[in-house]
Order: sequence, then C-alpha cells, then structure tokens
Amino acid sequence: MLRTQTGLACEIQAARAQTDTLFQLVRPDSLYHRPIPERHRMVFYLGHLEAFDWNLLAREALNRPSFHPTFDRLFAFGIDPPPGQLPCDEPSDWPSLAEIERYNQRTRDEIDGMFADLPEQLQHAAIEHRLMHAETFAYILHQLAYERKGPPPQTTVNGADPRSADHSARCEVPAGTAQLGRRPDEGFGWDNEFQAHEVEVPAFSIGRYKVTNGEYLKYVQEGAEPPFFWAEHGGRWFYRGMFAERPLPLEWPVYVTWQQAEAYARYRGMRLPSEAEWQRASENASPSSNVNFRYWDPIPVSADDTASAAPVQMAGNGWEWTSTVFDAFPGFEPFPFYKNYSAPFFDGQHYVLKGASPRTASCFLRSSFRNWFRPAYPYVYATFRMVQA
Repeated sequence: MLRTQTGLACEIQAARAQTDTLFQLVRPDSLYHRPIPERHRMVFYLGHLEAFDWNLLAREALNRPSFHPTFDRLFAFGIDPPPGQLPCDEPSDWPSLAEIERYNQRTRDEIDGMFADLPEQLQHAAIEHRLMHAETFAYILHQLAYERKGPPPQTTVNGADPRSADHSARCEVPAGTAQLGRRPDEGFGWDNEFQAHEVEVPAFSIGRYKVTNGEYLKYVQEGAEPPFFWAEHGGRWFYRGMFAERPLPLEWPVYVTWQQAEAYARYRGMRLPSEAEWQRASENASPSSNVNFRYWDPIPVSADDTASAAPVQMAGNGWEWTSTVFDAFPGFEPFPFYKNYSAPFFDGQHYVLKGASPRTASCFLRSSFRNWFRPAYPYVYATFRMVQA
C-alpha cells in the first residue's frame, strides 16, 4: 500500500524513536566498544544514521552545502570486511558523544525543514535504511556484555506457548511459477528487488516449521559445532538472549550460519530451499506474530500455527537461509543515489535470506525484499527449513 507524504513524515519520526531507544540501552561509557569484531564500534552507528540522511536527502537531493563535511565522510559507510581483515581503529580515533549529538540534532532539524520537498523515493529510502539499522544494531547490542546494557524498554519474555506439533511435518508445494522481484507499480523497493520476473519451480516438499533448537541439539550431541547463540555450563545448554541467558528453549528456532544450516540439511538428507522455492512456499502464508520489534528473542516455531496448509512463520521469528547466492536480477540497475547498496555484494560471497526476524520492521514483510549475509557470519537472527524434491 502506498503511503502519503504526511504519513512518511510520521514514519521517519517513528523510525528515529526506534533507533534512539536502542542507543539508550547502551551505557554511555560502552558506546566506544566493538561487540562484533567485523563491525564498527557502536559510536559509528550513533552518527551514521544522521550522516546517511544528510548525505542522501540534503546533499544528494537538494544540493545543500555541508555544515560538517568531516562527519559527513566519517560516518558515511559501514563495513563488511572479508574474513581475517578486521578493523583496527581505537576509541580515541572517534569524536566525543557531545560532538556527535550536536551534529545529529542539527541534521534532524535541517532534514525536518526540507522533508516535504524531497522526492518520495528518497523519503522511503531514508526511513527503511534507518529501520534496517534498528535490526542490525540489535545484532551488535546482543553481543554487548549484559552489564553494559541498561534495562530493556519492554518485556524480554514472550508470552507465546508452543502448540502441539510434529516438527517433522512437511508441506507439499506443487510445480508452478514463482514471481521474484518487484514491479514498478508495486511501490518502493530497493534496487536488488527489481526487475520482477517469473521462474518455473518443480514440485517439492518443505518443512512446515523452522528447524528448532531441540532438533539441532541432537546434531550437536553427535559432534557438530554448537550454534553461536548457545552457551554450555556444567554440561547443560543455554540460549544467550538479548538481556539474559536461559535454559535452551527446545521449541524455539535455532539461529545458525548458512554453513551450519547447509551442513545440517545434508546430515538430514535434505537441502536448503532456493530463493524461488522459498517464494513459492510462502504464497498465502501469514507472518509470525513475532515481528516488527514485538519481542527481543524468539517464540516457539509452532506458536503461530493455524489451520492453513501453508508453512508456519515464513516471515518473522527468524530470517531463513536459502541456497541462492545473492546476485542481480535481470535488468538490474543500481540506484543513482545509492550505487553501493547492492552491487558490491554481488561477489559470490553472500547468500540470500528471506522472511524476517523478531527485530524486522513491518515494511520489510513485502515478498520481494531480499536480505543477504556471508555464509559464516554468526550474529544474524537466521534460521532455516529444509526441502526435498
């Protein structure tokens, strides 16, 4: 559904509130820490969101002169280094929090005064970029030591109970056509979502549920590497939640890397779905209740089960790995205002994820949206389900 100009102005305010809440969870003396070695220190993200808005909306769209070119450059781009090439900056290399906060406030004041004059496509880009970081910063915050976080702004305990379910249940998907990508008349999408095209998909079966911690535990007990989000104490397994550890919830989806998901599927005599197969299987499926910042951690894989014949939780409660290498669709053209959003990652080193996690904003629930990460990157709220031909 298309949103109005007034609605978009409200949405960027709401997106700011969402990211502001995340930063407020970090104790000020911890913002210069780097919880994920492959990413910037957290202080970068404090300035990045406003720098992105300024560089895109004020400078790119309206050619406004910069009031702080040093910060415009310093906070312009995140990083995704190849394995073994970690950043080596020091906390002293970054500006003070007071300087960044002054930059952020002036940027917001300037953007608010010009927002109604901006092209609608750029308004959407600014809103969604910020909401993407509301999720990716949550990954970073998850790895921050518990004592460095403040109390959560909402409950960390979900109220969803598992329903009686056969986790080995499968859904039969008949041969048919999958539409990949987005048509221009369907509203805003990122460059890698275009152009829409159809793919013929042979019949297959897919797991009704995401693979659970309980299923994966048996694999670990046979010698497999445990997932990154697990911790072992005294021979017992625990889940490392956002704000506390808890005994491993066997009914929750297991969060794993692509490499772990692919190896487990082979171990079970199955495989990961392709992007086209995932798209076919997700037709007529309803999203999980655990999406759009509902909870900090997962809920049971069967909590959203209904009488529908579609697989459960295809969107929400954890992104789902596919076997598809992230690449351009036919007719791909990078956005002129953000040429490095997708193209640098068409390198054969990233895999497509579909669906959504508990910390994914609702605007990304459109079926064409594509996420992507490296196959060994362990910090993502990413699970999987398996297919058979």
